Amino acid sequence: MEHSLQANAPGPPPGQNATTLPGALGPATGLPLRRYFVQFAFMAMGVLSAALGLKGFLLPNGFIDGGVTGISLLGNQLSGVSVSVLIVLLNLPFIVMGYYQLGRTFALKTLVAIVALAGALLVISFPTLTNDKLLIAVFGGFFLGAGIGLTVRGGAVLDGTEVLALYLSKKTALSVGDVILLINLVIFGAAAILLSVETALYSILAYLSAAKTIDFIIEGIEEYTGVTIISAQSEAIRTMLTEKLGRGATIYAGRRGFGSHGHAREAIDIIFTVTTRLEVTRLKEEIDQIDPQAFVVMHSVRETKGGLVKRRPLH
Repeated sequence: MEHSLQANAPGPPPGQNATTLPGALGPATGLPLRRYFVQFAFMAMGVLSAALGLKGFLLPNGFIDGGVTGISLLGNQLSGVSVSVLIVLLNLPFIVMGYYQLGRTFALKTLVAIVALAGALLVISFPTLTNDKLLIAVFGGFFLGAGIGLTVRGGAVLDGTEVLALYLSKKTALSVGDVILLINLVIFGAAAILLSVETALYSILAYLSAAKTIDFIIEGIEEYTGVTIISAQSEAIRTMLTEKLGRGATIYAGRRGFGSHGHAREAIDIIFTVTTRLEVTRLKEEIDQIDPQAFVVMHSVRETKGGLVKRRPLH
């Protein structure tokens, strides 16, 4: 199989292992340190963002959120116990559960993140940015969701609900999404009964804003599109991709199954490439010029790593 999705970094000298090169950032030296630094930077930004969403928007106006955070906010309003204390205490069982399900590193990071959030709520003062309830719900949810999403990017969580949902999904026929939905239905139902229907409705809006922001932070903007091309003119298309568009391409050895002319068992090369969304239209035009009958499948790519993804300069 041909494969031009490869890094352009030079390899080590013959007979010398890459991990033994002087000053190299091997698996046991610089690379993990840099990775951990990035992860903890994500966690720190996540804690600050979540604290802003809670203390700057939701808490002063009596709104709640879903999950353990929502239970903590609801408990604070009903009992007067500090949100910081409730967030730590209510998440402790889920941290232990995460230790057995997802490992020690995850549990330790989650404990650090949750304690840091509790500390931030205690010591950091945030100004009141708006008194409009709609803006409070939307942007409170936005900053809280951004905080949760950034923390997940750092390898931890600020809310133990998903850990519980993961555990219950293994023990029951319910999916993770089903469990989270049921938990939140109970929380917002309790808010409607114990607080007010209006507060519950605004809280649901804050939760939806947070949920969409979490998806955006974790999954990112779909910058790239994966393209699979099946054509009898595969070599001409590959040349166009690499020489004219400056894109990498992977060639799979395939075989036709059934097409417009019935059963067909001849061998054929299948091309896969990754391009930006802005270049998709030009790519389709170039393929049509070579083979208007080419079968092209496109799908969104959330994230890429390594390979020749960025457009290389053409000479």
